[in-house]
Amino acid sequence: MSAYTVEFVRSAEKEFLQLPKKIRLRFEEALKLLAISPFSELLKIKKLKGTEDAFRIRIGEYRMIYQVKQETLIVLVIKVGHRREIYR
Repeated sequence: MSAYTVEFVRSAEKEFLQLPKKIRLRFEEALKLLAISPFSELLKIKKLKGTEDAFRIRIGEYRMIYQVKQETLIVLVIKVGHRREIYR
């Protein structure tokens, strides 16, 4: 039973689908945990500096940036990609 719904903005969904399969599967596991608890200690989440409500998950060289909409219980994935490109 997941408390939160995980949604992607369209561009993030495209980025997600282009990830190497191995990385994508690891992110899918992370997304299952996010749906249960968007601030799970297991994922070593970091809040992004200079943002109100953006967080990131790190899997190897890849990052996923997301926001948590508390009032609607939605985890919105904004960006997915390699660390050298993601913060631009």
